[in-house]
Amino acid sequence: MSEWSVYLLACADGTLYCGVTTDLARRLAGHNAGTASKYTRARLPVALLAQAPSADKGAALRLEIAVKKRPRAAKLAFLLGQPGASPAGAA
Repeated sequence: MSEWSVYLLACADGTLYCGVTTDLARRLAGHNAGTASKYTRARLPVALLAQAPSADKGAALRLEIAVKKRPRAAKLAFLLGQPGASPAGAA
């Protein structure tokens, strides 16, 4: 069974993008290749800010919605406040 993750990206134009995936490395490569999302395709390159694991797809989608509902300034802190979350570059 694959583990779901919610991730937050910083786009080149200064905007944020939040998504869910079971393979973060593949998804990030897809974003930077311009094939993963119409939104990020026009805002390359993107950089991973943080990710948080989720128990299943439903939990990941609920967390994604919760992140997206937050004001821009609170998105990263909210995601990093989740159990098991890590900032970009953390092991």
